Amino acid sequence: MKPMICTAIRSKMIIRFYYNGGFRKLEPFCYGVSTSGNEVLRAYQTSGYSKSGNPAGWKLFRVSEISSLKITGEYFEDIRPGYNPKDPIIKRIYCCV
Repeated sequence: MKPMICTAIRSKMIIRFYYNGGFRKLEPFCYGVSTSGNEVLRAYQTSGYSKSGNPAGWKLFRVSEISSLKITGEYFEDIRPGYNPKDPIIKRIYCCV
């Protein structure tokens, strides 16, 4: 999964995956290891399922809970407001925008 996520991040390609009850569509920005030792993905969700009922916005996903990951072939161009490439939750970065 790591190569696919990093390819999407470096190419600014939108991804889709199943997570915590439903499919989500996201702009991936940063992938690495969290301060608690889990592989995580910081992404901006644009649509799809949300357990909280708020499908759009910045979210942090535990990679071990992601399934059915697909690169959609769609691209995103802009850096979303609020993006921090030095995310304090991610202590080791594999790849980022």
